[in-house]
Order: sequence, then structure tokens, then C-alpha cells
Amino acid sequence: MPTPKALRPFAHREYRVLIAALAISIFGSGMWAVAMVYQVIHLGGGPLELSLVAAAGSVGLVAFVLAGGIAADRIPQRRLIIAVEGANLAVIAAVSGLAMTGLLQLWHIAAGSFVLGVGAAFFFPAYSAILPRILPAQDLLAANGMEGSMRPVLQQAAGPAVAGMVVAALSPSHAVTAVAVCHFLAFIVLNFLGQHALAAPASGPDGVELPRRSFFHDLREGVIYTLGTPWLLWTLLWACISVLFLIGPIEVLLPFVVRDQLDGDSRMFGFLLAVMGVGAALGSLLTASFRLPRRYLTVMMVSWGAGSLPLAAVGVMDSFWAIAGALFIFGATGSVGVVIWGTLLQRRVPPHLLGRVSSLDFFVSLALMPVSMALAGPAAEVLPIWLIFLVAGGVCPVMAVIALAAARMPADELAHPLDQEPRLQRTTTAGD
Repeated sequence: MPTPKALRPFAHREYRVLIAALAISIFGSGMWAVAMVYQVIHLGGGPLELSLVAAAGSVGLVAFVLAGGIAADRIPQRRLIIAVEGANLAVIAAVSGLAMTGLLQLWHIAAGSFVLGVGAAFFFPAYSAILPRILPAQDLLAANGMEGSMRPVLQQAAGPAVAGMVVAALSPSHAVTAVAVCHFLAFIVLNFLGQHALAAPASGPDGVELPRRSFFHDLREGVIYTLGTPWLLWTLLWACISVLFLIGPIEVLLPFVVRDQLDGDSRMFGFLLAVMGVGAALGSLLTASFRLPRRYLTVMMVSWGAGSLPLAAVGVMDSFWAIAGALFIFGATGSVGVVIWGTLLQRRVPPHLLGRVSSLDFFVSLALMPVSMALAGPAAEVLPIWLIFLVAGGVCPVMAVIALAAARMPADELAHPLDQEPRLQRTTTAGD
């Protein structure tokens, strides 16, 4: 009986090790999101202190993500990933120890949050760059889909739920200790990654040895490649527009939609976000179960554009299930596009540039996220919420059509077919 496509990456030992460690780590990250909140409250902090601690993590992530992409192209990715997980372990263990001994202060948590943000900035470009080195090209879609399915389940649902139970039954410090245990297990598992084929790319597309350049030279090389690659440039432009127009309304204004249009409370808002997360998980899993479509760029942009359209009506809906359906569609179609996008980076971007291009994608999305949330509130003071959602849900499909045409994506995807089963040369071990 043939192995289902979504499970084919598990046939490779290195992937099994990597995905097991990633699952444990993101589960711990989900626990930290709750444990950190109640640890701040336990120390007497309020909304301002909690905001500062959360902002410290975001600052660390945004400030170092471009450096993380360059590091992923310079340093052996195995070494980088293990070092990041080791740093995460050290930070959380220190916070846990201080909490257990009664010596923890708010600035300790803020500093720990900052270091965790820096770690994420280095981890994810390295993770994206390492996958093509341990998996055949035809299994990358399934691997990205599996990661896209795990994240909402473990980081947004299971991790916070378990942390909440630990805080309620014991204390916030015990929940922080549980997070430290997660990172310890992930660190141990990562050390089982093999040494073969995991060094950072040492040569360019023509096989010539690449000399060591300055940080800004490497960054400029990644930017020039992105600007000179139409499909890549226009998908990033679409991502910028979508983050700017959609994140603020969903994160900031949706609670008021729940209150004013549905007579709901925080529980209903949380359930709606959970529905969106379930849609994202199912969309990722579905994408992982099939081959990369022949019209991969078209499918990606149509998924993103059409999936945003139901949000245009959220501001006038007075039915819980209608809004839940709109968010489910948005989550599912968004994850379809993200899984395809991640696979295209790994299959079409030269290996020696993959870390930098991945970090640029990460950076432009993160940079505009706080801008979108900052603008949503003032916009709602002068415009009706229904109009804001109408514009947000309508702009993204239009931008998707513009991106398809401007980058000539239909012609590009036919000129660079990826739906065949390519053979990828890679070093193997007896464990494969």
C-alpha cells in the first residue's frame, strides 16, 4: 500500500528528527504565551507591563530576522538550529529558576522574551533552508503542509490550553518550568540530526566557491535577487498589502464586531479565532496530501485573493456561523497559499540565497503587522467598521489579480514546471 503523500517526508530519518523537535518546541512556545502573561500578572504587572514584555519579543524578532537569514546562508544550518534551541533552553531555565526561588523581576521576563524573539529570527530562516537539504524536492510540499498543520494545533491551541491548566492547578512558575522542559527535550532531539549534507551552501549556482562578504553585501544580494524576480517580488508586495489591510481589522476590530453585532464576549471571540486556526490546519493538511499543482502560482494567488473576499462582509453579518464560516475560509485558503509559497521558495530560490530570501519575506510581513494594528483603531474612529472590512476584503483580491498580471505568473509557471517528480541528489545515511 503506497504511503499517503502527506506522510512521505517521514520516510526520511533527518526529517523525523527535525519535525519531532519542532513539534515539541512550538508546543512549548504556545505554553510560554500563556505562562508569560500570568507570570507578569503574578508579579503585579498590568496591561502596560504585559505590553512591554510582549513588545520585547517582537522587537527581538524584527530587529534580527534579516541577520538570521544571512546566518542561515553562512553557517551550517544544523549548528544554527541546535544553538538557537540551546539558547531558548538557557533563557527559559533561567526564568524558571528565578521564579521558583522568588527572585524573578519583570525585567527578567522582558529580557527573556527579547532573547526568544531573537532566537525565532535565526531559527525559521535556517529551518526553511535546511528542508531542501534533507528531503527530495517532491516531498517539500508535504513537509511544509505538515508544519502548517501542526502550528495552529500545537502553538495556538494545545500549548496554551495545557499552560492554562498548569497555571490554574499549580502556579505560573510551574508553567514556565514546563516550557523549559519542552525546550530541553527539543534540544536533545535536535542533537540526533546527522552531519551529512547539512552544511550551509558553499557555492553559487555555477558551483564556484563563494567568498565571504560583508553583512550588507549579503543583504544587498538577497534584495537584488528579490527585486529582479517578478513572481517573488509581486507575491511579497501582495503579502505587504494583505498584512496592512487584514491583520488590524481581524486582531483589533473583530472583538467589537463580536460585541456589537453578535452580542458576544471574549469566549465567542476566542472561539472564532480557533475556527480560523482549524481552517488553517485543515488547509495545510489538504495541500500536503496532493502534488504541487501545475499552475502553482495561479492557485496560490487565487487562494489568497478569493479567500480574503468573505472578510468583506464580516462588518455587516449578524450571524455567528456566517462570520465563523468567513474566518474558516480565510484560514484554510490562506494556509493553502502559504504552504505553496514556502515550497516555491525552497524549489526555485538558489540554495545559497534561500535563508536571506526567507528572512526578507518574514521581515516585510512582521514590519507591517504592528502598523496595521496601530491604524485599525484610529480608522474605526472616523469610518464605520463595516466599511473597513469591506475595503480590507476587497483590496486583497484586486491586488492578487494585479500581481498575477504584472509578474506574468501564468506564463512563468508554465516556463518553470514543478509538478513533475524531480530527482534530487543528496547524501544519504543508513537511517534513511
